[in-house]
Amino acid sequence: MPELDGQVALVTGGGRGIGADVARELAAAGMRVAVSARTREQVEAVASELGGLAITGDVVNADDVERMVAETERELGPVDLLVANAGISVREPDGGWALDVERWWHVHEVNVRGVYLCCRAVIPRMLERGSGRIVITGSGAAYLPGSRSTAYSASKAAVVRLGETLATQLEGRIPVFPISPGLVRSEMTEGSFPDDAPWTPPECAPRLVRALASGRFDRLSGRYLHAEHDPPEQLESRIDEILADDLNAIRLRRA
Repeated sequence: MPELDGQVALVTGGGRGIGADVARELAAAGMRVAVSARTREQVEAVASELGGLAITGDVVNADDVERMVAETERELGPVDLLVANAGISVREPDGGWALDVERWWHVHEVNVRGVYLCCRAVIPRMLERGSGRIVITGSGAAYLPGSRSTAYSASKAAVVRLGETLATQLEGRIPVFPISPGLVRSEMTEGSFPDDAPWTPPECAPRLVRALASGRFDRLSGRYLHAEHDPPEQLESRIDEILADDLNAIRLRRA
C-alpha cells in the first residue's frame, strides 16, 4: 500500500513542470491530489491523468486562494500537505533597473505573496486539526552568487526566509520545509542556461516532496533542503548532524 494512502495534497503551480511532476509523485504514493494553476487546460490535463481535482485560480488573489482550499476540502478532504510551488521569473537583459516596475514587482507578488496567501489559508485549518505539513519551493538563486535576475533572486530569498520563520513560529505543530528543486529543465529555464549547466534530474524534487510528506523528516522543519544534494535515502542518516552543526540553513557568518 502506498505510504501516503488517503492523505490530501494541494499543489499550486501544478499544471506543468516541477509542480505537475510533484503531483504525479504524490498521487503514486496514494495521496488524493488537487492541482491548481491559472491555465484551465493544463490543470485539467494533469488532474485527469492522476484522477485528481483540477482547480483554476491565481495565487496572487486572496479570494482565489481561499476558494482553492475550500474546494479541495469539499471535494477531497482537509489538506494534509500544501506544496506552495507556483512561481514565475522574468528576464532582465538590460538589468533589473531597466525592467518595467510592474513586471518586476509581479514576480514578488507570485513568488512571495502567493506563497504567503496559500500558507495563510491552510495554517489555521491545520492548527485546528492538529496536523499538516507545508513544502515551499525556493531556489538556489536565494543564496548562490552570480544570479542575473534581481526580481527572481530577491523573491526566492524572501520566500526561503518566510518558510524558515514560519517553521519557527509553528515549531512542534506544523513542519514547514523550504526546498530547492535544483536546476530543472522546464519552460521557465528554457533558453536561460547552457546545455552543459549542472542540470538536476527532474525526478529529484518529486521524490523529496514525497519523503517530506511522510513525516520522516519533521525534525528538519525550517531547514533548506536541496532535491539533488539532500536525497531522502541519505538525508535520514544526517538529521542529527544537520541539527547539531546548524547545517542546511542560510546564515551570515562573520570572520
